[in-house]
Parts: sequence; structure tokens; C-alpha cells
Amino acid sequence: MRSIERHLTWWILGAAALGAALLGGVAYRVILFDLNATLDENLQAVALAVADHGSATVSGAPDPAARAGTVGAEIVVVEWTPQGQMTFSSDTRVALRFRDQAGLERQRLQGTDWDTYTVVRTGHVVQAAQRAQFQQEEAAEAAASLFLPFALVFGVAAVLLIVALRRGLAPLDRTAADVAARSANSLAPIDTTHLPREIAPLVLALNGLMQRQAESLQVRQRFVADAAHELRTPITALRLQLQLLQGAADDTSRQTAVGALRAGIDRAQHLVEQLLDLSRAEPGARPEPFRRLELAPLAQSAVTRFNDKAESRGIDLGARIDSPGALTGDAEQLRVLLDNLVGNALRFTPRDGVVDVVVAAADGCAVLRVIDDGPGIPAEARNQVFERFHRAPGVAPAHAGESGSGLGLAIVKAIAEAHGAQVTLHTGRQGRGLEVRVVFPPGQPAS
Repeated sequence: MRSIERHLTWWILGAAALGAALLGGVAYRVILFDLNATLDENLQAVALAVADHGSATVSGAPDPAARAGTVGAEIVVVEWTPQGQMTFSSDTRVALRFRDQAGLERQRLQGTDWDTYTVVRTGHVVQAAQRAQFQQEEAAEAAASLFLPFALVFGVAAVLLIVALRRGLAPLDRTAADVAARSANSLAPIDTTHLPREIAPLVLALNGLMQRQAESLQVRQRFVADAAHELRTPITALRLQLQLLQGAADDTSRQTAVGALRAGIDRAQHLVEQLLDLSRAEPGARPEPFRRLELAPLAQSAVTRFNDKAESRGIDLGARIDSPGALTGDAEQLRVLLDNLVGNALRFTPRDGVVDVVVAAADGCAVLRVIDDGPGIPAEARNQVFERFHRAPGVAPAHAGESGSGLGLAIVKAIAEAHGAQVTLHTGRQGRGLEVRVVFPPGQPAS
């Protein structure tokens, strides 16, 4: 497993070592430049002193015999006549070439470079020379003298960097220990009070993930609780109907029992489907990404799906499209919303009634309206009907054998809220029936 601490330590130490090497190289170049300038000025001073005072009186130009066995740092002085005849040399082993032009130059003598400074006077020419290698050796020696201090500073800095890095990563270790010590069911957020700014985004992201996991867990728990509570009654009814079928004495009784059993199975299936629809519409259910779509074709498709059922009950079901109803949403969830609204309208609308599905626009918002001729819902009970398994008191289905689960409007509200829409209940046409109105927000961005 890759260690962030070890990775950062190597990178920091490598960067520090590279910086130290670059600093040493720069120091060497600076020392060499300054030393060259100083030694060149020294050559010039010696040459001028000999030219002005004579070779015999200059302390910087010792006797040739004294210089004969010494090489390296010594300065060789040679005096010439203006015609190029040597009159004096502090070291006869160094055969400088005569120059009659004043100034600094470099001569290569017997494979060795010499820096030479020439002074021209009326009666003589003086040259002062020194090995060029001496300058590099002096610069290297000066730079090497800095190695030990550099090494000590680098070592101390490396120790401090490692200590600082470990102290800086300590909050991450504490956070990891906190998470590791939690139980599988603990989804409480991690404390971010004392976290460094660099680690806080990671912990906040983990907290967001745990919050979503908690919401998803609550959805599943609520679904299981609702299913266990609501399926108990239809399953009991199915068992009784099965017993009636088994005890039927003739074909007529048997057919009646089979019809009752089939109706019970249909009601149980409808309840299970609605429970699943409700669980998918919950905030933590992770719906599909929203896309740009139009409400009009979804409404027309819903009318087509329920057309046969409406005709069998003598209900005039139709769609009126005043606007395409452009919005951003999940087509499958909107299909479930429409099916619940149209299904509820048909369930409570009597024979020869009318159910209209209208798609319109208002203030840039897509508006869906489902209007029926049923008994409607009293104004004082309209807020409660959006609760799960709540049925409006005194309001019964208009057709025999119909029964609701009390989940339809709860599903509609959950889907509408997931789309940022507002769902409201109003009185239908001519003061009777019910209108369910869903207003979608304008310019909702896709996710």
C-alpha cells in the first residue's frame, strides 16, 4: 500500500538535496568569479609594482633560486626590453612569450594555461603570470569548505521536515482511527472542528457520502415497515379467499371465489407496485440523471394507457395540450406521477363523467392539470391526503370493487418534490370534482 507520508518525505528530501546541490554549484561559480577577479587584480598590482620600482626592489618578485622548486600559487615575473629581450625572470622554467601590448591575456605553455598581465613602459616591459588552474583549485577548496555546513543544515532541515510532516498528517491518522472504530451501522458525521484546511474537503465528502447512505437506509427501512404493515391485510384476505375457493361446493361458488381471489391478488400487486414507486421517489433513492424532455407526449401516452379502462366505465378521458411543457426531469418518474393522477381520477369519477389531462404553461413554467368530476376532497382535508396511507374521510371510489391504498398522492408529492415542482389541490369544474395541479420550475438545470 502506498504511503503518503513516505512519498512526501522522499519528494521533500529530494527537492532539498537538489536545492543544496544547486546552491553549492552557484556558490562555486560565485567564488570562482570573485577569486578570478581578485587574482587578476593581484597580477596587475604585481606587474605595475615591478614596472614602477624595478624587479630588484619588489617584495612580490623573489629571487629565482627561491622559486625554482615551488609551483602552484606563485606569481612569475618576467622583465623585457622593448625589443623583446628578457632581462629578468623570477622562474626560468616558465618561458612566457613576449607581448608588447598591455593588458590581461591567457597563454598556454607546455600544456598548462597561465593568466598573464603585461605592463608596457618606455624603457621596459613587465609581465606577471600565474597558473590558471590555481584559481579553480582555490574556488573548489572554498566551495568544499562549505560542504560540511551545508550537510549539517540539510540534516537538521530534513529532520525538521519529517517531524513537521508527521505532525501535519496526525489529524488524518486520528480521523482514520475514528472511522475504523465505528460500527457498521454508525453513519454519524465525522467531527471537522480541528481538521486542517487541506483535509477538511475529504472529510466533508465522506460526511456527505454517509449522509446519503443514511438517507438510503432510511428509505429501505421505511419501505420494509410500510410493506410489512400494509401487506398484512391483503395477504390475510387472500388466505380467506383461498379457503373459500377450497370449500366451494359447486361451480358457481367456485367461480365467485376465483373472481374474489383474482381481485385480491390484483389489489396486492397494485399495493406492492405503489410501495416500490414510493421508494424510488424518495430523496435518497438515487434517481436517474435528469434530462430535457417535454411533458405533452408523456400526458398523451398516459391517456392512451388508461383509455380502455375509461371506456369500460363510461368516462370521457382526454388530453388537452396548450404547451409542449418543456422541463428537466426523469421521464420514468413523471410517467408514474401521471399514472397515479389519472388512475385516481378514474377511480373516483362516476359513469358519464369527464377526466381531462391538461398541459399548459404559466410564467415560463410547465403546468400539469388533471381534472375530474368525482366527489372532490374537502378543503380542510387536502393537506392530509398527501400523507402515506391516508384516505380522505367520506370520499369513496365511484365503482364497485375499487379500493385505494392511500399512496397515490404521497407518490405524486414525492416525485414532484424530487423535480422541484409544487403540487396543489383545487376544486374542479363548475364547483365540483377535483383538480390536481403540478407546477414545474422554469430553467431547472440538468444533473
